[in-house]
Amino acid sequence: MVSLICTIQDHRDDVNWCAFSTQLLATCSGDKTVRVYNTQDFSELAFSPLEGHGYSVHCCCFSPCGQFLASCSTDATTLVWSMVTGEIEAVLQHPGRSPVRICVLSPDSTHLVSGASDGSLALWDFPFKQLRRTSCVSDTTLVACSFSPCSQLFVTGSTYGDLRVWDLDLNQLHAEKNAHDLGVTCCAFAPNILSDSQVVQFHLASCGQDSHVKIWAMNKLSSGAFRMQLLHTLTGQSAPVLTCAYSSDGQLLVSGSVDKTVTVYDAKNAVLLYTLNQHERYVTACSFSPTSPLIATGSMDKTVNIWRVEDGCSGHAGKPMPDSTVTACQASTSAGRSKLLVSDWSEEDVAVWLLEEGLEGLVDTFRSNNIDGIELLALTKDTLLSELHIESVGQRSKFLRKVEELKNALVCSGVPDEFLCPITRELMREPVLAADGYSYEREAITMWINTRNRSSPMTNLPLLTTLLTPNHTLKMAIARWRTNH
Repeated sequence: MVSLICTIQDHRDDVNWCAFSTQLLATCSGDKTVRVYNTQDFSELAFSPLEGHGYSVHCCCFSPCGQFLASCSTDATTLVWSMVTGEIEAVLQHPGRSPVRICVLSPDSTHLVSGASDGSLALWDFPFKQLRRTSCVSDTTLVACSFSPCSQLFVTGSTYGDLRVWDLDLNQLHAEKNAHDLGVTCCAFAPNILSDSQVVQFHLASCGQDSHVKIWAMNKLSSGAFRMQLLHTLTGQSAPVLTCAYSSDGQLLVSGSVDKTVTVYDAKNAVLLYTLNQHERYVTACSFSPTSPLIATGSMDKTVNIWRVEDGCSGHAGKPMPDSTVTACQASTSAGRSKLLVSDWSEEDVAVWLLEEGLEGLVDTFRSNNIDGIELLALTKDTLLSELHIESVGQRSKFLRKVEELKNALVCSGVPDEFLCPITRELMREPVLAADGYSYEREAITMWINTRNRSSPMTNLPLLTTLLTPNHTLKMAIARWRTNH
């Protein structure tokens, strides 16, 4: 059987990915953070959350030794973090500065691959953190990638619907066109390698917008050619399947779907074992622990569920398990935070908040510079140093962390999601409609367009025009909501 043992509720936006090492669990989110937990009791590490990305974090993965964590983001970077200190070890800027949607480390830790929304692919020398090669798949977004167990090959999947096999020279060895109608969403190699004198065979799972999970046999022939053969199509979910992962022994396969379910399959026999129904929104991430019988699943409901797989799987559909919550958003009772909108704070409110957060050393500086709520939210690492002359790195870091918590609190405080800018996650004041059909804060989308090659922050597709139209209806709705709250 599979039982829910705890639910983690620390993220303030959609959970996009989760990954295990032998001792840790990492999760990343649209709230721009990566969080790291000890798998013994799922307590958060002292240096967590990791805050270095400027926009949504799409993917994260551990090095096999567990000493490093890589994460990639819409900000066009892949960051490498130390799991000893929580510090950033390297910043890998993706070629072309396109949003990075996927990153994966080879099992031997020698290479890292990152794929972006413009179809570009980067192969990095991981020990030296240096770019080795680049390639591109035209007119698509790369959203899936997995290394073979031998570390010599990897597969990418795209919104075009194809699976492509690459070697470490970025030669394309095989392309499986239309592997998933409407697009691939995830792919994962099984950990096992089968071989004889004629063929080396890998198994690969993929999932997509067609609501299917597919298991493929990937055969490398003695001639060096590759062939892919579809072994099984799993239809246990009724909506697009967004994520899939193998267990460390290759016996089980887990997947998560837009229908809010998590399914667990017997991978060898392609039999549905369990359907889990604890998430309230789309299930976007799943991962097996390499050393324990644990599964982590992440969702757009902002939670991560931890499941224990017990011995004696019986092959029948699973029943929903009882909730078990270990952490939750905590409502603050402080005077400064009692005002919902930080942008409405006066200079005195800011001073009170600084005292409550243990930043009393900044109070005089902020008062002398007349910092109110709007200016508080606009402060950056650079302006703290250059304009307010705050020399202490520790104080600057703590201040910025606390401000980020204020911004994230908007998501937990009942503000309708459509009133928040998708880029900044702050309440919009001047909402404008972009060519992708989404509304953004004018300043945020203007900056985005000027620095991100005119791609949509929501779809990652090119914007047909940079014309921005004021969304008066949304602005009036926000004004009414502010009046009532």
